[in-house]
Amino acid sequence: MATTEQLSARIESTLGRALSRAGQPGAPPQLAEAMRYAVFPGGARIRPNLCLAVAASCGDDQPRLANSAAAAIELLHCASLVHDDLPCFDDAPIRRGKPSVHRAYGEPLAVLAGDALIVLAFETLSSALLDAPARAAHLLRITAGSVGMPFGIVAGQAWESETDAILADYQRAKTGSLFAAATEAGAVAAGGDSTLWRIVGERLGEAYQVADDIQDVVGDAAKMGKPTGVDATYARPNAVAQHGLDGATRHLKQLVCDAVESVPPCAGQAMLQQMILKESKRFAPPPTPKRAGQSAASIA
Repeated sequence: MATTEQLSARIESTLGRALSRAGQPGAPPQLAEAMRYAVFPGGARIRPNLCLAVAASCGDDQPRLANSAAAAIELLHCASLVHDDLPCFDDAPIRRGKPSVHRAYGEPLAVLAGDALIVLAFETLSSALLDAPARAAHLLRITAGSVGMPFGIVAGQAWESETDAILADYQRAKTGSLFAAATEAGAVAAGGDSTLWRIVGERLGEAYQVADDIQDVVGDAAKMGKPTGVDATYARPNAVAQHGLDGATRHLKQLVCDAVESVPPCAGQAMLQQMILKESKRFAPPPTPKRAGQSAASIA
């Protein structure tokens, strides 16, 4: 079974080749720079690592296909961050501890960079099409569904413009969809049954979003590398606002347990369960003591 470091090296190498193709001579240099800026250096790369870990657990007999799927998912995630930070949405000045793409390159190039990363994701996925055509076709359907309508990232972003957004629907689309795609794609790339793996991604994705909601309320923007208080500013659905700080924290812990328990029997079951627990510690917010007289509801 490959180590986490080996999986990460595969992801970075595949992403590097994809961005090199996009920035070859004759391409608009500033747009190519903005795209690379959005992808490197990366965050935790949770989604592509999860994709490759599932592929490894299912045999990983088509590593190039698995690499392409993992890189495509990360490119789509990076594209969503570029668009999410735009002035028409969050107007975030920083991302991953540095100026957001629209602050560094201007709004027009930020919009184009996000669009180009989406296209590059599908180009990257299609590059391994001939390795296993039937699997690749399935991967295209999974990946497209995770970003489009009715339940993908775009839908999740659109819920922010609705007045009666349901928290579960919002979180499932905005965050859970790409996590579910990561586990499903990892299985499909290695010839596994995607239906056995979707629940793992859904639970982990929801856990990640609940953790992000908590961080948005009580987190440290400097440590997180992005602004806090955004949900309250724009009156968006938030787990802390709905359940209180203690309730959201309990829900987060239960989701992580559910994700661990839902890993199906496979050669890498124990490794995957440990990976989920390790990643959950990375993204879970640290305990935050309440000030005297302050309740969870008042924090929300």
